[in-house]
Amino acid sequence: MAELLGPRLYSCYNCRNHVSYHDDVISKAFQGRNGRAFLFSHAMNIVVGPKENRQLMTGLHTVADISCKDCREVLGWKYERAFEESQKYKEGKFILEKSKIIKENW
Repeated sequence: MAELLGPRLYSCYNCRNHVSYHDDVISKAFQGRNGRAFLFSHAMNIVVGPKENRQLMTGLHTVADISCKDCREVLGWKYERAFEESQKYKEGKFILEKSKIIKENW
């Protein structure tokens, strides 16, 4: 039986830079620009772009695109502000698109 060398991670599909831990997944039931997406409590090795208001499926939010720190591939976005009370739990959280990340140490 193979032993894991470290924690289960998600990495940028383009350059394999580590961007989040599996333990930081809050939900796998989100929709991104290109299909399914995961909501994470934390992300690492990313660059947060400028904030902008966007009308998403769940209402108006202030978001900032997030990119891989190494290759600059856009991986998803960070929720900066939710205008509807029922969506406030997303503030400060990160969306990573499933098509833009790969599993490591699984």
